[in-house]
Amino acid sequence: MATGLSGWKQKVVAFASGLGAPGLFLISFLDSSVLTFPIINDLLLIELSIQHPARMPLYAFMAALGSVLGCVLLYFIAQKGGEAFFHQKAGDHAHAIRHWVEQNGFVGMLIAALLPPPTPFKFFVFAAGVFEVPLLSYTSAITIARLLRYFGIGYLAIRYGREALPYLKNHWLQVTLLAIVAVTLSYVLSRLLLKRRAHSENIRGCRR
Repeated sequence: MATGLSGWKQKVVAFASGLGAPGLFLISFLDSSVLTFPIINDLLLIELSIQHPARMPLYAFMAALGSVLGCVLLYFIAQKGGEAFFHQKAGDHAHAIRHWVEQNGFVGMLIAALLPPPTPFKFFVFAAGVFEVPLLSYTSAITIARLLRYFGIGYLAIRYGREALPYLKNHWLQVTLLAIVAVTLSYVLSRLLLKRRAHSENIRGCRR
């Protein structure tokens, strides 16, 4: 599972693998914040879900929680680091990522979080911190995206076993588009319901 990682990272992965759900939380937290463990959290989630299918929701939730908290930590690190820090990290991608984050807000962060590698997602996190995307909006987008991702991987693990990751890799575009459409529809519906509710309350207020 830890192929291609340095020696000490392999030790971290081996330690986390023996912890079950807390280990999955640890790897996801570290991968989303200060370190990088490419696809290790996905592989660990698949392995644990195959071994204990009934616990898949717990594993998916812990992976999502670790990832969200790691992203929040990175958000605050970027916020402290400032714009020069962002440009240093993002390099040639800096202008496009800044424009995307500033123009699209919640939906932009949500789509960025749903896109698979090699999307440079951490650069979007840096940009969110530096250019002051509201923390609630940022956290909500990351949470929705991570829950969709890890529950989706957990479901595929139960259904396809160790072929889940190859399946996701081969169908990433369809899966990502489906997730984006579902979330976008939910977002639009929630906004319409909130507007209708506000309109009703305004009418009631006028009648009084």
